[in-house]
Amino acid sequence: MDMSVNRRVFLKSTVASAAFLPTFNILSQESKTIGPDDDQVNVAVIGYGAEGQILTDAAMKIPGVRFTAVCDIWAFHRQKAKGVLKSMGHEVNVYEDYREMLEKEDKNIDCVIIATPDWMHAEHTCACLKAGKHVYCEKEMSNRLEKARQMVLTQRETGKILQIGHQRRSNPRYMHAINRVIRENKMLGRVTHAYGQWNRSVAPFITVRERLNIPTETLQKYGYENMEQFLNWRWFDKYGGGPMVDLGSHQIDLFFWVWECVPISVTAIGGNDYYNRQMNDNVMALYEFKTKEGLINRAYYQVLTTSSRGGFYEQFMGENGSLTISEIAARGNAAQREVRDGVPKWEPFAKMGLVMPVKKPVTASVTSNAAVDVRVTAEADGWPLPVDLLKPAHMPHLENFFLAVRRNKPELLTCPADLAYESAVAVLAANRSVAERKTITFKPEDFHA
Repeated sequence: MDMSVNRRVFLKSTVASAAFLPTFNILSQESKTIGPDDDQVNVAVIGYGAEGQILTDAAMKIPGVRFTAVCDIWAFHRQKAKGVLKSMGHEVNVYEDYREMLEKEDKNIDCVIIATPDWMHAEHTCACLKAGKHVYCEKEMSNRLEKARQMVLTQRETGKILQIGHQRRSNPRYMHAINRVIRENKMLGRVTHAYGQWNRSVAPFITVRERLNIPTETLQKYGYENMEQFLNWRWFDKYGGGPMVDLGSHQIDLFFWVWECVPISVTAIGGNDYYNRQMNDNVMALYEFKTKEGLINRAYYQVLTTSSRGGFYEQFMGENGSLTISEIAARGNAAQREVRDGVPKWEPFAKMGLVMPVKKPVTASVTSNAAVDVRVTAEADGWPLPVDLLKPAHMPHLENFFLAVRRNKPELLTCPADLAYESAVAVLAANRSVAERKTITFKPEDFHA
């Protein structure tokens, strides 16, 4: 069974008729998800930092993927890439300048994985697309909306395949939860509200030993003043969008997916209150949505960098129940049914394989020590999702990309550029709302490049 197919095929693949099924290992390490289309694909990487290494490691687990070249302006990264990839059987040439790589390796590259700082995504992506290469580009598309728009337009112009790294769009747990549980079978009823957060502990600027520093003239050649900016680019306006863009784009994209619409407004507050850096270290944003049925829904999102309380997860709250999910299942992996008259029983949904059965029975009410009746309005123990991801988090999204490349079918992509552009509009507007201290309203055309 081809598990890297699009959402419609996935919906069919997970239907189960047996009651109370065990957890489905939908993507176990042993499964081969590319199917028969596993001809060798030659891949280059631009940007071998933390994210580039994660993507490269995940891609190396996919049959038929062969790395041929790596580009990074830091000699330390180039040396590391050459050694790591050689140890895994991939002989690569390394380059400081992506233009030299594209020129010299033209015949040896089919696709390029781009994991450079946000401000360079558009330049690198557009150059690769115009050179005839398919591209997998990390999110956010760009820290400037006009550059994100340029990526969409260049993809249309060249016709090459461009996947943006919102990897939850290919995660089988999210596909199951959103497509089947929430949208197809409407287990939660009407979902009126959503919540997402990504909280991190206090952390200082990244530093390295002086002997590893990139020469100043090299840094300046590529647009950086010093190593502090290069290593901590997310905190500088020229290079990134701060935590709201870096982290929020992953999760706010899910609101669009659940409600099948874009927001009509965002009101955000925040600031660079703790570190006194350029970008906001905390943002709290409220989005309003108007669905195709004309209903108003709201979603709240927060990102903190001074407390890791709760970590990162998303919640979708409906009239009949709620669902909590996270990329790390231990932080969110279950639905909770509302306990009130008129809410359908969920045992039939468990028999369909949509959820696992609840662990404990529910009591309609309890009495506190103060002798006051406290109504139980939701089941304490959730109904777990029956889908596991036993691969690296980015691997299904890369598999989806390579499947689309091999079949030359961009319609197979779970996150093409025009879809990712919508979340870029939303998160960049939140930063603007903070700066201008006002509500930003959207028109539908704002979300189309």
